[in-house]
Amino acid sequence: MDASHSTNSEIIKKAINGLLGVVEQSREREIISRRFGISSQKETLEQIGEMLSITRERVRQLEKAIVIRIKIHAEEGKVDDLVAAEKLIIRNLTELGRVARVETLAEQIYGHKSTAKERSTLSFIGEVSSQLSVIYDSDRYYHSICIAEYGDEKTVRAKADEIVKVVTGYGKPMTVAELDEKLDYQHPDHIAAVANISKQLATLGGMWGLAKWPLINPRNIRDKIFVILEGKKAPMHFSEIAKAIAESNFNRKNVTIQAIHNELIKDKRFVLIGRGIYALSAWGYSSGTVTDTIKKVLSENGGVMERNEIVKQVLKARQVKETTILLNLQDRAVFNRIDKNKYSIKK
Repeated sequence: MDASHSTNSEIIKKAINGLLGVVEQSREREIISRRFGISSQKETLEQIGEMLSITRERVRQLEKAIVIRIKIHAEEGKVDDLVAAEKLIIRNLTELGRVARVETLAEQIYGHKSTAKERSTLSFIGEVSSQLSVIYDSDRYYHSICIAEYGDEKTVRAKADEIVKVVTGYGKPMTVAELDEKLDYQHPDHIAAVANISKQLATLGGMWGLAKWPLINPRNIRDKIFVILEGKKAPMHFSEIAKAIAESNFNRKNVTIQAIHNELIKDKRFVLIGRGIYALSAWGYSSGTVTDTIKKVLSENGGVMERNEIVKQVLKARQVKETTILLNLQDRAVFNRIDKNKYSIKK
């Protein structure tokens, strides 16, 4: 941890001590510490109740009363060290787009992959500070912290839902610039920040889309292959695809070349167009031998074509050597040579 991050850690620590110092009774301090995971692992109402020999409901009542008391002291400016912590958090949230997941904020403040305790301390400050708003973890949103002036939990959730609605209506992944054209934000970075708190959205390669879309959040090998080819916009050898997946930001990206080759063979979205080279069928490529491709080209162009044009059209569909195409054209059992440079399919 460098000096600046060490200073940040000390600021947060002093703020937590100051906030807990408001609570006079040791039992109440322990309830808050355990409930929010400040000094140890976060515990449930039941666990704390069993330890203190009181009911779950009584723990809940005490927690609520203690938090209100701390909030009042904080709002009245009676926790001196809290002000520095609020400024630190707000400064970092401003850099992150005014709202951020707790884990993202913690990593920025502490300068490393955060621990549960570090995240919990920030969450607690967000809970009691009038300068901050907390977005609680749920099926649709990540646990996040926001600058209060930007909005409360309800407002920020509504902003996230609006982005989901725009993306859903668009029907395909969008860049932040495209989202910015349809939304009213001061800066495009603010859009990405809000989108990041929604569990319904995901981003990949600078594109935002629904988390359930394979193109944005590929879960199996086939979808990852598709994303790689779609991003490349050009045919690739299966070994190149394997390398691209290994170097990607995908989850569980350690797959073998053989596994990738097997999936390429089985999925109709992928077409073999050369020795180990695959393309997307959506690009107009089709499977089959070079002879099959020549026959298809001739059939689609009136049945008779000049040799150079045949070669040109076949090369658009297959990545093979020109000599390979010319050798296949010499098969008299399949093709007729009409004159010096024209060919047709033998009937």
